[in-house]
Amino acid sequence: MIKVVNLMLLLLLFGMLILIRAFEHDLFYDPYLTFFENDYLYIDNPRREVLKLTLFTTLRFLLNSLISLGILFVFFDDRSVVKFSALIYTAAFIVLLVLYLYFVINPNKEDYYIFFNIRRFLIQPLLLLLLLPAFYYNQLKSEKS
Repeated sequence: MIKVVNLMLLLLLFGMLILIRAFEHDLFYDPYLTFFENDYLYIDNPRREVLKLTLFTTLRFLLNSLISLGILFVFFDDRSVVKFSALIYTAAFIVLLVLYLYFVINPNKEDYYIFFNIRRFLIQPLLLLLLLPAFYYNQLKSEKS
C-alpha cells in the first residue's frame, strides 16, 4: 500500500513539474522564453524589467526546487538526502543568480550560449536530473557494503 501511495505522490509531483513547464508563458514573466526560441539570431536583446524578471525567475526556481525536494524525499525517504539537496539548491541558486543577473544587465551576443545554459539551470529542474541518479547510485553502493 505504501508503494502505491509513493508512486501516486511521485506521479503528482512530476505532473506539477510538467504543468509548470507547460504553462510557463502564462505563469511567469520571462521575455527570454521567446527570445531564445529564435529571436536571438536576429535581434540584440529583448526589452525586460530586471526586478520583475529576477522575482519571477526566483519564484520559478523555488517552485521547481520544492517539488524536486519532495520527489527526492518520496523516492529515498531520507531526510539527510533532502537536507543535503536543499544545501545544493541554495548554493546553486546564489551562484547561478549572480551569473544570471550579470548576463541580464550586461548582454553580449557572444555570451548568449552560456547565458542560455545558466538560465536553463534556474528555470528548469535540471539539478533533480543530476541528484536523483547520484543519490540512487550512492544508495546502491552503500547497500553492497
